[in-house]
Amino acid sequence: MLFNSLEFILFFLIVFILYWFVLHKKLKHQNLLLLASSYLFYGWWDWRFLSLIIISSVVDYYLGIKIFQSNNDKIRKKLLFISLAVNLGFLGFFKYCNFFIDSFVNLLAQFNFNIDTYTLNIILPVGISFYTFQTLSYSIDIYKRKMEPTRDAISFFTFVAFFPQLVAGPIERAKNLLPQFSKKREFNYQLARSGGRLVLLGFFKKIVVADSLAVLVNAVYNDPEGYAGIPMIVATVFFAFQIYCDFSGYSDIAIGISRFLGFNLMTNFRTPYFSKSLTDFWRRWHISLSTWFKDYVYIPLGGSRGTSFRVGMNLFITFLVSGLWHGANWTFVAWGAIHGIILIIEKHFSKSVNRKSNLFTRAISMIYTFLIVCFAWIFFRSNSISDAFYIINNMFSDSAQWSDFLAISLKFRGMGLTILDLVYSVVFIFMLITIEIGIKSLKIKKLIGDYNTLRWAIYLSMLFLIIFSFTKNSAANFIYFQF
Repeated sequence: MLFNSLEFILFFLIVFILYWFVLHKKLKHQNLLLLASSYLFYGWWDWRFLSLIIISSVVDYYLGIKIFQSNNDKIRKKLLFISLAVNLGFLGFFKYCNFFIDSFVNLLAQFNFNIDTYTLNIILPVGISFYTFQTLSYSIDIYKRKMEPTRDAISFFTFVAFFPQLVAGPIERAKNLLPQFSKKREFNYQLARSGGRLVLLGFFKKIVVADSLAVLVNAVYNDPEGYAGIPMIVATVFFAFQIYCDFSGYSDIAIGISRFLGFNLMTNFRTPYFSKSLTDFWRRWHISLSTWFKDYVYIPLGGSRGTSFRVGMNLFITFLVSGLWHGANWTFVAWGAIHGIILIIEKHFSKSVNRKSNLFTRAISMIYTFLIVCFAWIFFRSNSISDAFYIINNMFSDSAQWSDFLAISLKFRGMGLTILDLVYSVVFIFMLITIEIGIKSLKIKKLIGDYNTLRWAIYLSMLFLIIFSFTKNSAANFIYFQF
């Protein structure tokens, strides 16, 4: 069940009515409704994978209590190991089994050892990477004595399966989300209004911008040998905005509909393409994941303690693991490695860099960061490492077409796009940038807030574009569903 589908809209309306108008008197009944709704929402894809969520919930619920009760460090470590083994075991089998089999076979083939093998027909359960990390943080935080376990099984099971953020985050910490299931909730108009704005913005990002850009991006990256030069450059820049709008759009919708239900989820994106360094980018991009890796991988490895070499290795390992988290493909490992290397370089030179800046230096810094991020996106989006290197080698080739408008237009028409479609896509990107500037600027936010006519004109314009784009294109999966 996709957020951008009529089925979900009907589903959420039913849940909303039952939640606030039928079951509002008892908190336990509301939580039971959320749990049942979350299981229905997830089972809509494949009901068989509900068993994985339920098993993870049962294991971590009981182990969390046992870990907290025990004062024996050896026992506590064994219990934590069981939690890690169960959750990472599920994740490893369903997401990485075929990847490691194929990689091992290919490695042996390099030494002329050819073996017959079979890859399993394993379906990747939607959202397994997200809810696995969410439950792991619960067990680890209890082990570290950072929180106490809950005794309310319904609240915990709902925390694990909470449908707004179940399949693509934000990856919530139990310390933030779990207590909210135990507090009496009353409908808050201001919270719901802010949620409505986020939902509108999320649908605009996904349906209007991301799905429009996807046409060109998919054409080039699914058949890179059919293109060269300008189409590759445009497709790469478009993908940067596509993946941002697709993923942050999902997060906005998830946070927004959670507010309709009386919950506050963490912010997952803060205008990342305005970052002035790659370090700054990772403070703004997929914040729930980057902070998870910082707390549960980078710091346990040693963090920023030790020699420069050691700190650099900690960073590099963290981003290699982050890349592998995104998918069972060497392209994601390469993407993580690129980010790791650049971050090591930035960390090494940060102490000697002059902190003073002006508008020009900030602009140069943002352009530098965006170009680095786009370069890494080539590996992230490519179907294989060889495709990524082919695109890099051919992005600035075919120089004859650069001044030939007809040749360029024919290339884009071959992708199923007219020049008008291309213009619309560019306009949508500039609309997004304008919205992002408005979000950052307190003066613009106040201006819009002071003039109801202007505010509603913006809302209605966005709604019109959403409806128009929705009728033009069929509902498309969110990119991060594959992770």
